Amino acid sequence: MPSFQNFIFEKLMKLSVKRLATKKLRERGLTERRKKFDEIGAKLGKLPEHCLRQPIRIGDMNAEWLAYPTSNEYKVILYLHGGAYEYGSANTHRTLAARIGQTAGVKVFLPEYRLAPEHPFPAAIEDAVQAYRWLLRQGFHPTDIIFAGDSAGAGLSVSASLVLRDQNEPLPAAIICLSPWVDLTSSGESYLKNQQEDPYLTVGAVKRAARLYAGEERLDHPLISPVFADLTGLPPMLIQSGSHEILQSDAEKLATQARLGGVDVTLQIWEGMWHVWQISGRFLPEARKAVDQIGLFARKIFQQKRK
Repeated sequence: MPSFQNFIFEKLMKLSVKRLATKKLRERGLTERRKKFDEIGAKLGKLPEHCLRQPIRIGDMNAEWLAYPTSNEYKVILYLHGGAYEYGSANTHRTLAARIGQTAGVKVFLPEYRLAPEHPFPAAIEDAVQAYRWLLRQGFHPTDIIFAGDSAGAGLSVSASLVLRDQNEPLPAAIICLSPWVDLTSSGESYLKNQQEDPYLTVGAVKRAARLYAGEERLDHPLISPVFADLTGLPPMLIQSGSHEILQSDAEKLATQARLGGVDVTLQIWEGMWHVWQISGRFLPEARKAVDQIGLFARKIFQQKRK
């Protein structure tokens, strides 16, 4: 049963999202909306104690390292933030990425890929692949890298892996998907079943964001909606989703499609949870427990690859 804290937090989120959906905010420019999104993300928490942050540049892309004095410096999680391919930055997801790195005991690399609509598909995938290749050039072995991401970032993790596979490049050790947005056609039953339960996402907003990201491409393109791709050959996956989010079907479809391709999949549907609840670790016991599960998965993967 979901905690009392989650019950309160979910109610507060519904009120906040309703306030953000006002006509006044919708009429603001994209830069202003992104700024507001960053401000909200920053309020969700500060970096855990002893976390070290190092901003860097990879060509034209901003990125940063997050690590602790005890982090294994030879293992890394490449974290791709969510935000419907239109929003999000290191500012919005730094704390979540840092907590994941803390539980996994490894460094986290957090790049800021290009956003739509200025840079529609496939710009974000190109940047994710670039970040991975950069890590390889720094001396990291593919088996020492795990892709992770939430929402659009989770879909991006899968799509970038598909590009690497199709170009016969070495793949990361695993993929971690939090509330993955991987069916931009919005065809799953949870889009209807959970639309009253979801405190954060709306079907209309998701469909608008999908169209902005896809540009001139069809929404069922296998790199835009990887639930329509052949996932054969991809590394093990951990997929977490909440039973109150409209993207629950995305997670379930991704798990099914991956298993059809022979991928080792761990699917976790968290009762009463909503989209990317893991980001609320300061407030929710369920968020902390979910991040602990992510850390355990990552540690297990890295131990297996060492053998």
